[in-house]
Amino acid sequence: MKVVATAGHVDHGKSTLLRTLTGLEPDRWAEERRRGLTIDLGFAWTELPGGETIAFVDVPGHQRFVRNMLAGIGEVPAVLFVVAADEGWMPQSEEHLQALHALGVARGLLVVTRADLADPEWALLQARRRLSETSLAGIPAVTFSATTGLGESELGVELEALAGSLPDPRPAGDVRLWLDRVFSVRGAGTVVTATLPAGELTVGEELVVGRTGRRVVVRDLRSLGEQVRRARATARVALNLRGVHVDELERGDTLLTPRAWLTTDSIDVRLTNHCSAELARELTTHIGSAAVRTRVRPLGTDTARLSLDRPLPLRIGDRALLRDAGRHHVPCGVTVLDVCPPPLRRRGAAAARARELDGHDEHTAGGALLARHGALRATRLRAMGATAPPDACGTGDWLLDARAREHCAARLAELLGRRRREQPLSEGVPEREALHALGLEDRALLDLVLRSPRAAGITSRDGKLMLGESRAEQHLPEGITALRARLHEHPFRAPTAEELRELELDREQLGAAATAGKLLGVGEGVYLLPEALQLAVRRLAELPSPFTPAQAREALDTTRRVVVPLLERLAKEGYTLRLPDGTHRLRRPR
Repeated sequence: MKVVATAGHVDHGKSTLLRTLTGLEPDRWAEERRRGLTIDLGFAWTELPGGETIAFVDVPGHQRFVRNMLAGIGEVPAVLFVVAADEGWMPQSEEHLQALHALGVARGLLVVTRADLADPEWALLQARRRLSETSLAGIPAVTFSATTGLGESELGVELEALAGSLPDPRPAGDVRLWLDRVFSVRGAGTVVTATLPAGELTVGEELVVGRTGRRVVVRDLRSLGEQVRRARATARVALNLRGVHVDELERGDTLLTPRAWLTTDSIDVRLTNHCSAELARELTTHIGSAAVRTRVRPLGTDTARLSLDRPLPLRIGDRALLRDAGRHHVPCGVTVLDVCPPPLRRRGAAAARARELDGHDEHTAGGALLARHGALRATRLRAMGATAPPDACGTGDWLLDARAREHCAARLAELLGRRRREQPLSEGVPEREALHALGLEDRALLDLVLRSPRAAGITSRDGKLMLGESRAEQHLPEGITALRARLHEHPFRAPTAEELRELELDREQLGAAATAGKLLGVGEGVYLLPEALQLAVRRLAELPSPFTPAQAREALDTTRRVVVPLLERLAKEGYTLRLPDGTHRLRRPR
């Protein structure tokens, strides 16, 4: 399905044109039919000769109902622009054109209606001249009369061509429905309508109300008046919702794919054909069917920061327009450049931010965001509407900026080098400390840093980072070397406090050697070789089970001072099990 909006001045024949094309009545309310003008949005559809279904959003043309008009054109890529031959270009023709131009709508068809009431050439030339200065310059034109049938066949051909020129739908995209109608149906409950520009909907699917976060379920789904189980973009849809009362929703609300969208009340934008300094500071932002009061802060000549009165689910590349409702005109269109911009606190911050935004668009935004944040989750970057730059480093859901990775690798090498100089016996830095020092949120990001060429000399072992392989041996005091030699001969004869003093070893040196993996502390002042536990298990396996501490002492050729904490350590590590009678047995072979 392709969706097209109508536009044009009040009572220029938009609804009559659609009735002729579709055989349906787009004016929904009795008041509209009585007064002969469209107050709210209407919908109609037809199947073209080539088999393509085209749906029309019939928008009101009267000046008092411009907000409803903007709700109708916000999510459609093309327009059927209507001008009456007997009246020509009128004020709402101009206002509709300004809105379409601001939104960047470039595809459409100009239809000069009521050609039986006046020569259409004057109105046609007038309309083409006005369109030539906008995004709709050069669109095809047809003269039409619903009374005589003039131009009906030509209109069908041009609509077929228009439908074929529209962009392909994005059925794999995330759902964002801007609600344009909210009402209640007796026996069914809350019903909403919207245009589905991307993604697909299914009965039973869960969605999120963007404004409140409430979870709702699609109870029933209709498209083009028929009940369906699934609707794929692009489509006009009506949803019967479970989990929300009609009073909790309004036009301008959104239904979203859960966890796929970022809501924001502050955005940086690029202006379309307008200088930011000329804008009023209080305007209304129209996007989709939403209309939100907005404070405008100029940044550069064509960039500004918009502060919205309520958060909206926006993405980089979204098109919107700013309108001064009091002056009844559209100042300019905007393109969203950033949905989570940095704060502007210091003098000159706005000008600096404008320079950052120079050249930014949806294609370069991912690189700029990643450079500013250093690291981002890929899902968050996607929720912002950006894609990862080609040089980004990734692991799992994390992305790390290439320059940030090199900077972190250099800082890590500097940190490890300083630690080695200041504490020679300390084998590197705990990973948690390194993450804090580098400002990284997740251990996975540290893996990316370690893959950098600048981190080639850094290794990770037992939760610690160090420069190269262990160099503790060349920094060991002579006393530690002598102690290790003695333990190699008698593994369980731990030196006494007096023997340690003779070796000129203090608590700090012994602790550093244990941290470096050169000694194993099994109790207060009791130090053995790191492999002592495994060696003890092998010797104890030769004893009958269970065995007493005295039997263990004899088997290990040691003293009670050593065997008691050693047996406690073996039990703690799961090698042995202490029985209620004070004996021990091996828990599992090692």
